[in-house]
Amino acid sequence: MSKNLSALSFRKGVEKNVFERMVDAADKAGTAEKNDVVHQMGQDHLFGDAITLGAVSFYDFLKKENEGKKVFVCNGSACLCAGTQDKLHHTLETHFKKEEIGHICCLGRCHEGGALQYQGKNYSGQSDDALAELVKTGKGDAEDRYAVVSHLQPAQLTAEFPGIDAYYAPFKKLIAGGDRDALGLELKESGLRGRGGAGFPLHFKWSSCRAAEGKDKYIVCNADEGDPGAYIDKYLMEKQPHSVLLGMMVAGWFAGAENGILYIRAEYPDSVTIINEAIEDLRAAGLLGKDILGSGFNFMLKSIKGAGAYICGEETALLASLEGQRPEVRTRPPFPTIEGLFRKPTIVNNVETLANIHAILTLGGKGYAQIGTPKSTGPKLLSLDSHFVRPGIYEVAMGTPLQTVIDLAGGFKTKVKALQIGGPLGGIVPMSHVGKLTIDFESFKYEGFMKGHAGVVSIPESMPMIEYIQHLFQFTADESCGKCFPCRLGSTRGKELIAKARSDSSYKIDRELITDLLDTMEQTSLCALGGGVPLPIKNALEHFGAELNSYFKA
Repeated sequence: MSKNLSALSFRKGVEKNVFERMVDAADKAGTAEKNDVVHQMGQDHLFGDAITLGAVSFYDFLKKENEGKKVFVCNGSACLCAGTQDKLHHTLETHFKKEEIGHICCLGRCHEGGALQYQGKNYSGQSDDALAELVKTGKGDAEDRYAVVSHLQPAQLTAEFPGIDAYYAPFKKLIAGGDRDALGLELKESGLRGRGGAGFPLHFKWSSCRAAEGKDKYIVCNADEGDPGAYIDKYLMEKQPHSVLLGMMVAGWFAGAENGILYIRAEYPDSVTIINEAIEDLRAAGLLGKDILGSGFNFMLKSIKGAGAYICGEETALLASLEGQRPEVRTRPPFPTIEGLFRKPTIVNNVETLANIHAILTLGGKGYAQIGTPKSTGPKLLSLDSHFVRPGIYEVAMGTPLQTVIDLAGGFKTKVKALQIGGPLGGIVPMSHVGKLTIDFESFKYEGFMKGHAGVVSIPESMPMIEYIQHLFQFTADESCGKCFPCRLGSTRGKELIAKARSDSSYKIDRELITDLLDTMEQTSLCALGGGVPLPIKNALEHFGAELNSYFKA
């Protein structure tokens, strides 16, 4: 059935896709889950009402529960640990009815806390007076301020943009007479691994798509950076947008694709605006469209705004979303490079991965590989939360000690007992283990953690670890696509176990029971959501046993 739906969606193409129509309908009416809207979209795309309703009702910003909401409060891990959201919610209740206040996760304001979205704009760290003025006049300080620090000389991902002509010179050289085999060798020699968390070698993915049969191919930028605590991709899209777009254009030339799509989360409204402006600048410069600079290479770029679904950060769920289907994870193989968007060969990379391409073009593959370690090459960005003295974006070489990053940020403002690195699926690192870790894939894996996307959330000493574990189970239960039992049911059962132990002092959790639950989720979940969340919970149980023992049977 889903293949048939992919084919029906392909008939309309990228420009008239059903998902954008869903989002537009919700923007106008507060929800897309209205009978007439669902019916019309189902008719137009030959999906039928049930399929369309199944998709619409999945997204936070499209379903009926969103109707009537006027302000959204961030409930992500960083804001939770900042301890700002209860007060923020209470203050907003003096201006709005309870049913007018919704929740959202995550706005990328992890460096400040107190994050909310109002009238399509994000705010954080607002005083009570500033909030009152914002509600009264609709005007407020939405500026996003944080430190941007590079430990590299010269900087790569955080370097100042020199202008379109200079920045795109390597791209112009490629399409004018470059050799795709030669570029493939440079990519291989660079050793670049995906920055979305999995660390898959980029040259394998790109070469697979290039070799795939078919004239219709796509480049998709996974800009659905949903990990609470991460705002790396947000920084790149808003402060370095051309690094991302150039990476997509090079991927299109290499693989033989003519369409590039950026799937940008709705929680990042500024990213959507700035990326669209950058695309228009490229079009005006003659670097997009048919027969670019007389080279014979055709390429178009388009952004599509998401609708509030963490699971769309998983590449196959994202592709299903773009097709207007319910964003459920697909089984693999086949992989997206063989059957991706509309079941056509597709390269899916995240924002930071694509932003590294310019450095490979300018330094060469071997030059790029000189940054970092032999197995984890190149620069890496980290995003630090509000517990640091100087929170913000930090660029370091792969292999840099974690302690060095902490020192660059001036240490902590408050007493911190652990760091969760890599989002809600990343490991929980006790402060006693910080000195053992370097910023690379191997170090974290060897020590029993996971680097992931490298967003850093500080867990303060005042935060009960049992509360944080419940938060992780709750997050997974809320965000599961529901396709596989281990994730959908396991996260819910885990949340219930922790909640009962916290509310009833006479109830103790059976250790064998929760171990079996975590192992089942880890080993049998369809994707990294259900399969990943057991890691931080196991980390917490291992390293914070003294704090947690009272909740478990002896």
